[in-house]
Amino acid sequence: MADLLPYLVPLPVVVPLFAAGLKFAIGVRSPLLNQLISVVALALVLATGVALLFGVAAHGPQVVQVGGWDFPIGITLVADRLSALMVTVSSAITLGVLVYSIGQGIADQEEATPLAIFYPTFLILVAGVSNAFLTGDLFNLYVGFEILLTSSYVLMTQGGTVARIRAGSTYVVVSLLSSVIFLIAIGLIYAAAGTVNMAHLAERLADLPVQLQLVLQVMLLLAFAIKAAVFPLSAWLPDSYPTAPAPVTAVFAGLLTKVGVYAMIRAQTLLFPRNEAVDVLLLWTALATMVIGIFGAMAQTDIKRMLSFTLVSHIGYMVFGIGLASVHGMSGAVFYVAHHITVQTTLFLVAGLVERRSGSTSLHDLSGLAKLSPVLGVLFFIPAMNLAGIPPLSGFLGKLGLIQAGVQDGSPLAYLLVAGSVVTSLLTLFSMVRLWNYAFWRAPEEGRPVALGTLLESSEDESSGPESAPMAVGRAPTGIGGKAVMTSDVFPPMMLGATVALVLLGVAFTVFAGPLVGYSEDTAVELLARTPYLEAVVGGGAR
Repeated sequence: MADLLPYLVPLPVVVPLFAAGLKFAIGVRSPLLNQLISVVALALVLATGVALLFGVAAHGPQVVQVGGWDFPIGITLVADRLSALMVTVSSAITLGVLVYSIGQGIADQEEATPLAIFYPTFLILVAGVSNAFLTGDLFNLYVGFEILLTSSYVLMTQGGTVARIRAGSTYVVVSLLSSVIFLIAIGLIYAAAGTVNMAHLAERLADLPVQLQLVLQVMLLLAFAIKAAVFPLSAWLPDSYPTAPAPVTAVFAGLLTKVGVYAMIRAQTLLFPRNEAVDVLLLWTALATMVIGIFGAMAQTDIKRMLSFTLVSHIGYMVFGIGLASVHGMSGAVFYVAHHITVQTTLFLVAGLVERRSGSTSLHDLSGLAKLSPVLGVLFFIPAMNLAGIPPLSGFLGKLGLIQAGVQDGSPLAYLLVAGSVVTSLLTLFSMVRLWNYAFWRAPEEGRPVALGTLLESSEDESSGPESAPMAVGRAPTGIGGKAVMTSDVFPPMMLGATVALVLLGVAFTVFAGPLVGYSEDTAVELLARTPYLEAVVGGGAR
């Protein structure tokens, strides 16, 4: 079995790309076949991720030299504990989002949405994410980010509305800025060290002058911080993500910022271990990200924008763990990344169901959803409390681990971060309770609920319009903004099933918290030791 593991390493990149090419060849002639190919491809990626997750835990990091080129010339793919965990969690949530989008029908959002483009582009996005997680080469990491940028821009602007084009333009300009910074940093690193292989760089960067190391480290972190939406480089996110269709927003919010966090972890552990000045900078940045992000969330009256600001805020928890640069801090960051990917994606999918049920995500227009749609209330309440960190859910466990790591550090700045973490958690709970009270708990007549009348059949024109999603029922002629809305508690089964599955996945992080915390601690030890990674890549372990 161990001999087969290296052959699995490229599959999370190769399988989605192959499926995307196949779907482009098929086109729109068989929508059902297109959907089946997408689901099968992502299911294979998930199965591969699970196999790697257990394989690297038992047999150590697995390395593949693409094309048979010897180290350090060729492109290296490495599956260690961290990358295997990220591939597994990311493939699970992308599979859930794909099933959700199939149930909804992407054309449900806009008439002009090209179905022949969405599914291949989504698969290319998954391939780019997997490539970023598995690569052992800085330039290939840049390529992974560019694949993400190109595919995410297509997904964000689908339908061609003015709001989406404007938000997409902001997103692509900011992403290109970070890419340019990253590319310049790669050029400087290659000029100084003569390689872009990360394992090779881990050996050579330590021989460079300290000032040069600091410049290279800061440039890499700057590029990654923009992609991760770390304050003050996060202003673009709340205005970009909420305009996209619900499945796209969910995968962007849950996953794409975590690719930047993952890159920060690699830079701080493998390339530039233990630089006290940079660690202090990261801790101050984490505090600002947590506090300012949650203040922004408290000021919002739209569910999607509120969730976008909480996303920014909780990136601060992950940066907190990275900045501590200890086993417990890094373990907490790894656990929190995996937890947050799942919970944040789930909440955005629930926001899509709210919009579908009520025609709006504005708190001014929502009320009584817990009574009108009890299923929707449950689906929101569980991940919302998880995000807020209510015991014994995984959000509480992740925050508790980071707080304990801060206390063990014992520095005044660490204690300040502990206080900031507690305050941010309480304000997150306040934001979620406020959202619950407005949208779900107050009586329907207290707000401006829409489409609460009798089930109406859609007209012939409506049946061919954007609301003609598969199995949609109970549409009224118009709702807020002229949108047709549902008047029944019955959702398309695939949308509801995908959301329930991700809610249960978030609960599973609590049920299996013991093994997951243990895995995160082992991951942190491996990351900070660097030896297993370097021995696998440099010491002849590559195949």
